[in-house]
Amino acid sequence: MIFMTALSIALVLLSVLIHYEALRITSAVLPTQEDHNRSRILVAFIGILCAHLLSILMFAGSYAYLHSIRRFGSLDGKIEGSLVDFVYFSLMSFTTLGVGDIYATGPMRIIAGFQALNGFVLIGWSASFAYVVMQRTET
Repeated sequence: MIFMTALSIALVLLSVLIHYEALRITSAVLPTQEDHNRSRILVAFIGILCAHLLSILMFAGSYAYLHSIRRFGSLDGKIEGSLVDFVYFSLMSFTTLGVGDIYATGPMRIIAGFQALNGFVLIGWSASFAYVVMQRTET
């Protein structure tokens, strides 16, 4: 239990760092010319999507590893054990959608819970970033 909580916190912190750096880099490469308004929005959303996808893939890798050793729980349900299954579960957890056809068991549930909270916060951060980009972009 303590190990899974520590691992969850480490994954969340790494995810926040990834997100921060992705948004920082995105801000730096945003086109500055007024005639590139659509480009600014596209660059911002590409940066946001990349940040989220990196976090989702990082958690998916953790799920795949933990599932393979089965010491800390596993993923059950309609799972074949392919990379797609782990990415799908991570995506469902990150977005707090939680469809339920694949679900975590045992202590692995702690990571899924932390990922859902992390995703919820990062999605809000991304929305705020997109809002600021839109406000700075004159139409």
